[in-house]
Amino acid sequence: MTTVHAAAYDLLRSNGLTTIFGNPGSNELPFLDAMPADFRYILGLHEGVVVGMADGFAQASGQAAFVNLHAASGTGNAMGALTNAWYSHTPLVISAGQQVRPMIGLEAMLSNVDAASLPRPLVKWSAEPAQATDVPRALSQAIHTSTTDPKGPVYLSIPYDDWNQESGSLSEYLSSRSVSRAGSPSVEQLEDILTALGEAANPALVFGPDVDAVRANHHAVRLAEKLAAPVWIAPSAPRCPFPTRHPNFRGVLPASIAGISALLNGHDLIVVIGAPVFRYHQYQPGSYLPENSRLIHITCDAGEAARAPMGDALVSDIGQTLRALADMIPPSKRPPLTACDIPPVPDSQDDLLAPEAVFEVMNEVAPEDAIYVNESTSTVAALWKRVELKHPGSYYFPASGGLGFGMPAAVGVQLANDRRRVIAVIGDGSANYGITALWTAAQEKIPVVFIILNNGTYGALRAFAKLLNAENAAGLDVPGIGFSSIAEGYGVEAHRITSLENFKDKLSAALQSDTPTLLEVPTSTTDPF
Repeated sequence: MTTVHAAAYDLLRSNGLTTIFGNPGSNELPFLDAMPADFRYILGLHEGVVVGMADGFAQASGQAAFVNLHAASGTGNAMGALTNAWYSHTPLVISAGQQVRPMIGLEAMLSNVDAASLPRPLVKWSAEPAQATDVPRALSQAIHTSTTDPKGPVYLSIPYDDWNQESGSLSEYLSSRSVSRAGSPSVEQLEDILTALGEAANPALVFGPDVDAVRANHHAVRLAEKLAAPVWIAPSAPRCPFPTRHPNFRGVLPASIAGISALLNGHDLIVVIGAPVFRYHQYQPGSYLPENSRLIHITCDAGEAARAPMGDALVSDIGQTLRALADMIPPSKRPPLTACDIPPVPDSQDDLLAPEAVFEVMNEVAPEDAIYVNESTSTVAALWKRVELKHPGSYYFPASGGLGFGMPAAVGVQLANDRRRVIAVIGDGSANYGITALWTAAQEKIPVVFIILNNGTYGALRAFAKLLNAENAAGLDVPGIGFSSIAEGYGVEAHRITSLENFKDKLSAALQSDTPTLLEVPTSTTDPF
């Protein structure tokens, strides 16, 4: 007899899902019992951290990640992290333990009432199988739904008395199935875009996270160079699709209607590839497009295309479309562009280091293929200017703005990349949301370098307080937190930085270590916009 338990592990194995991220409760124990030896379990101390680690792992590996949560309470704890996975198009297969079937209707303790509805609308698909024999098939559906474009998280609630039931004949063929999708644009669709690019007097390119997700960065470079066109990265960038020191690079677009139109003014054609049009944040109304501009939007997500307020959209495979455009576009006669100047580093204030100065040292010391996981929201603009990002998969940021992503995601990214070093740049406000990721890093000996920029305040909120004329709002400061002491308590080597020279020495040493290190850096505030 093949049990649901055995069939499920066979299915996970055949799809490469042999790393399980979780925080177990009683409902999950029958699934986790007798785990096959070729699987590994990565324990997180809070479900938000669990999903954050899995999110980083899936984005960095390019493969789905499997998550095991505890009923409704664990799912609720994970919902904040799930917002980032949703907007990053991260393929997560999330399972949650459910009470035994005879007890669900009684709403016994740990029943997940209306389980399939709980994680919506932050998942592509959500279900609870009607009977035990349907669990393997439903798990197969979850895996394939998660990994087809647009990728994203899915959710499956499984009663814990199902695992020891016989799987039945329904599971016989599941492990050998594959599901693929053909999303290449037609010749006619490509020709329409090529004609528009050829006729444009001053085109601009905007690349988004899905370019980096499919590792099409070099095609983005080829297209930009052949067009001699300036390149911006789409607002609130969760990934880096284009080299930041390339002569065509012009920076990250602001997350406001008026701000985007102002920067793109004068361009008669704007082509956005692999991003929504657009992810706005601060409300600064204005014209959605500059006068006399046309926008073409290329996306893998039909939902993004449908809700865009302007432009002509093509829903297609990002990598194949970008490669075809770069192959087919003739070289422009426009002169090549020159790189933008980097502004001088501001002076440090007393014993507080300027974030810009910290980033200059970091860029000097770090390996040229280092991976940065950023959740210092008030210093985002400074980091983009100071740190050179030139390899695919070099930058990750919370796509929804939901805090708690950075520290756990860095652990997951490093798990997926044993040949590249991960540096997590975390604000002191953000760090408190995912601090328990330090314990997992210590236990698993994951050599992330955590850099905590400690300015004693919610820097991004202070900037928004000025923007919204709410500078007397309560709760904007977070003084008195000793992150070095906290890290040491979780088993992580930690140092409080006293100078730029001290930072350089400690960062150099941390990058040579095979265990995690935390560097707490007292910093001044800077403008995030």
